[in-house]
Amino acid sequence: MIAGVHATALRVAGIPLRGVLASSATTTERAAARFGAPVTYADFDAVLDDDLVDVVHLCTPNRLHASQAVAALDAGKHVICEKPMATSLGEAEDVARAAERSGRQVAVPFVYRYHPVVREIRARVRAGDLGAWQVFHGSYLQDWMLDPSVSNWRVDPGQGGRSRAFADIGTHWFDAVEWVAGVRFDEVFATLTTTHAQRPSAPSQTFAAESAAAAEPGHGSASGATDALATVLTEDVACVIARTADGVPATVTISQVSAGRKNRLWFELDGAHGSAVFDQEHPESAWFGSRDGWREFLRDAATGSPEQRRLSVLPAGHTQGHVELFRAFVADAYGTFAGDTSVEGLPDVHDGVRSTAIVDAVLRSAAAGSAVEVAR
Repeated sequence: MIAGVHATALRVAGIPLRGVLASSATTTERAAARFGAPVTYADFDAVLDDDLVDVVHLCTPNRLHASQAVAALDAGKHVICEKPMATSLGEAEDVARAAERSGRQVAVPFVYRYHPVVREIRARVRAGDLGAWQVFHGSYLQDWMLDPSVSNWRVDPGQGGRSRAFADIGTHWFDAVEWVAGVRFDEVFATLTTTHAQRPSAPSQTFAAESAAAAEPGHGSASGATDALATVLTEDVACVIARTADGVPATVTISQVSAGRKNRLWFELDGAHGSAVFDQEHPESAWFGSRDGWREFLRDAATGSPEQRRLSVLPAGHTQGHVELFRAFVADAYGTFAGDTSVEGLPDVHDGVRSTAIVDAVLRSAAAGSAVEVAR
């Protein structure tokens, strides 16, 4: 699914796709035909040996991210690595060190930064319109794991890492809020819940773009049905209380089992002078509150902050979506890789390390049953 989003973003941004590598020769050929890639690779070494490859996009299972990123950086390639950048803090720091010694860069698709109205909220925060922070709150809710017959490689900690729901989507919430509000959370108290104790042991393909492959002989069914069940060792729900260094609290609920919620990243930032709300399932507007009432800001290339206008590539009233987020992210990443220092807000290797540190803190807190400090 996400590889297709990357390929589409490249095409829309006018960046040529050199080639693809998937999990087998058959899936590689299928992906090359689907994405319009002229080259197929036999293995990862072949990707790194291709002098015409400048940037490697890693859309692989989480366990491979860090090792593949380090190898690509050491081979002189820039990297766009899906999050989480690593499944442990030590591995994330390895990626950062590889980027430093290679002189190459890493971008991580925390793409919700690229909603135009998110940029509008950030601009008003930086202008001081909302005042001193009082509290942050919100959620990121999905329902794709609601059915206990659904499984996926992400459920297996050996493939996806020890955290699933929080590492997959909770990291988006924390990245967006820290970046927009200009804060860093240095303490978390977390509780993790697994709502279905068992799921099918053979991972199914749960996204529409993958369902055809899942239905082929040798795969589990697209619904995830198999003969064997396995104990689920990763969370469906995470509830986190966080606190900034100067004592501002935050509460957030992360769930992949909330019926009817598809991708509802929602946050409210409450300041002494005003509040701001963003809802990813209604991305064309932001809500601003004050003592005198509230008003809705609508995305529009003709109004608002410079960054809001830059990212509003369609006329107001023509809804922008996920492809536009990725197009803007990819264009900024490639511009930065080429030496453009004017790009604002591109999530980089340090953001990847930061995100992994928050996941690490959430896991430590849940295991200890107490608040813990975020390592960095």
